[in-house]
Amino acid sequence: MGIDPKARTRRDAATHRPWRWCSARTLLIAGLATGAWGAGCGGDSGSTQESCPAGQILVNSRCRPDGSNPPRPPRDDVSAPGEDVAREDTTPPEEDALEGEDAVGDPNPDDPGVSDTGTERDVHVEPDLGPPDLGCGPGVPPTTLRGRVTIPAGTLPLPDVTVYIPGSAPDPIVTGATCTPCERRGGGFPLAEATTNIRGEFELVGVPDGEDVPLVIEVGKWRRQVTLPWVEPCVTADLDPDLTRLPRNQGEGDLPQFAVTTGGADAMECMLRKLGISDEEFTTETGGGRVHLFAGRDGTNRFADSLNGGATLTNAWTWWDDVDNLMSYDILVHSCEGATHSRDKSTAARDSLLAFANAGGRVFLSHYHYYWLSAGPPDFQAVGRWEAYNGALGRTERGNIDTSFPKGSQLAEWMVETGTTPAGEFEIEQPRGSLRSLNADLAQQWIWLRPTCNFFTRLQFPHLCEPSTQATQYFSFNTPVHAAPESQCGRVVFSDIHVSPRDSSGPSHRFPNGCTTTELLPQEKVLVFMLFDLSRCVVPDKF
Repeated sequence: MGIDPKARTRRDAATHRPWRWCSARTLLIAGLATGAWGAGCGGDSGSTQESCPAGQILVNSRCRPDGSNPPRPPRDDVSAPGEDVAREDTTPPEEDALEGEDAVGDPNPDDPGVSDTGTERDVHVEPDLGPPDLGCGPGVPPTTLRGRVTIPAGTLPLPDVTVYIPGSAPDPIVTGATCTPCERRGGGFPLAEATTNIRGEFELVGVPDGEDVPLVIEVGKWRRQVTLPWVEPCVTADLDPDLTRLPRNQGEGDLPQFAVTTGGADAMECMLRKLGISDEEFTTETGGGRVHLFAGRDGTNRFADSLNGGATLTNAWTWWDDVDNLMSYDILVHSCEGATHSRDKSTAARDSLLAFANAGGRVFLSHYHYYWLSAGPPDFQAVGRWEAYNGALGRTERGNIDTSFPKGSQLAEWMVETGTTPAGEFEIEQPRGSLRSLNADLAQQWIWLRPTCNFFTRLQFPHLCEPSTQATQYFSFNTPVHAAPESQCGRVVFSDIHVSPRDSSGPSHRFPNGCTTTELLPQEKVLVFMLFDLSRCVVPDKF
């Protein structure tokens, strides 16, 4: 049965009760953490009668049969009354180890049946109580919630998303380039937790039941918090899919802070819109939206009159020179401008981009924005060797997913789940060729193609016709480039593909008027997967 949002009004007042948590794990959390929302079972902390089934008592946070700790048997080495015999064991009686436990200094800690004098001793063996009781009684399935996490548009599932019931309010998400290790959670003391599979599915087992149960869905700096009006105890319920998609706007939850530069050859701003982000979140840098647009060469430079009053976008080439401008963002997205436009990308701008990435920022570069890498600081230049060979590629090519590393295999499986077949392959519209070779010690290839060799290709770029050639179309690397993996917290993704080739970007197309398509091409689905991978905490691609 599903979660009914109107359950609270239909429920008889006599059955009203707050949500509760009856597992031993939460009893431990409640005892150790202050500010938790639930302690004990049924709201009666400290009551052993409600915490355990009939005939059992609570001992050391575990339900045990009543009388499971019988009195100690007589010791053989204790003198009888009236006898004046010295005790070999000088430990005061009140400090003796309990039966079934090892005394301090016991040379045989792994053998509970041998004392420190080498003689056998009585051992109390606790009965096997089976699996822990999660509040529903013996043989009754625990309260369980099932659901499916999708992108904001609700159309594509997302794997590796964390879903949990918080025991306290999660910490606020900090906007801007930050270096946050993966092991540092956002707080919340999860009482029940799950991670989505390749189909975006999750199952939360042992959920607290009752009224107004909080649920958190989180991946990177995307977070949605909802309140379930009523959770029926001891049943398995399917959640409304609209509750488990990621937020479309700030009214629904947290989104990363994006800075997007437009360009005449790609329309990444339209890609984010197809992701499901609401139009009101697209603003200038002075607005309150989570996607700030900047005008790149030959790209969209104004909003439509119906959005933000038709405001004019700040020129990207004056904005990205200052590193302080970049540091207030989580993710930078640069749309292809149709040429490198090297004069727009000063040394200060290239140094600023490196500093942003090294500080934990995330960067996505489309096609000709390879200039940030090929002519950037030495760390960026070390990633690969560059050579433009656009003319050697056809209008469409067969793309291949590199499945030699775990994330690549996951992408290939995910593409099949979202309707792209055959496995590991898809058609690329407007592929481009810019990379001669990739430094595999520093970067990871995701997508590659084998160019169709014609007379021109064999004459100008003979290396592309070698049987082993893999012309890289997507790759990623972590930053600082030469740092140890545990010290890397930034990430850069490069695409040699015009990601959104069917949408239009240019001065004559005021945003969002140039965004005319709604269906995601296979190459756009790849970007969806990689954008959310870009949002996550940074881990090595090769592990």
